[in-house]
Amino acid sequence: MALSPFPQNQQGWVLRMAEDQDAPGILAILNDIILTTTAVYTDRPESLEERLVWLHHRRALGYPVLVAECLRDGSILGFASFGDFRGGWAGFRHTVEHSVHVRADARGRGVGQTLVATLVEQARSRGKHVLVASVDAENARSLHMHEKLGFTRVAHMPQVGCKFGRWLDLVVLQLVLSDDTPC
Repeated sequence: MALSPFPQNQQGWVLRMAEDQDAPGILAILNDIILTTTAVYTDRPESLEERLVWLHHRRALGYPVLVAECLRDGSILGFASFGDFRGGWAGFRHTVEHSVHVRADARGRGVGQTLVATLVEQARSRGKHVLVASVDAENARSLHMHEKLGFTRVAHMPQVGCKFGRWLDLVVLQLVLSDDTPC
């Protein structure tokens, strides 16, 4: 399998663009996060077909889906992507919102930070102006990682989500990618 031009990590993993055969690994990470954390505000696991539709849709829009692949066994350690902000309304065409998820046993090894840093460059290369992150307010590790990468907290939205029988607060962060003249 040919690897992308993304860097190999000294901890034994490499970033590359996702392929269809990565969908089961991506799905396993996502469904574990859905069932065990408040990182995603839903409690309904997805099917493989739904994740493949998502993957194909992102590709059709020209948006990256990155995976961190373990070089030892080929497993997927994490994935990240960005998509249209606020449903793709024309006035938001220069803004994208990203998501990043890392397998539980791979957290704290720089996988998420490397995925997001690479997404930042991918967004810049596509002429995007702002990259948005929406993070559960209790996810201190993710909030810290985003701030370390230059994201700024721009909103704290109390009780906008509900999961596990409790209200959830959402923090919105953004990173301005360029100083380009608007539209």
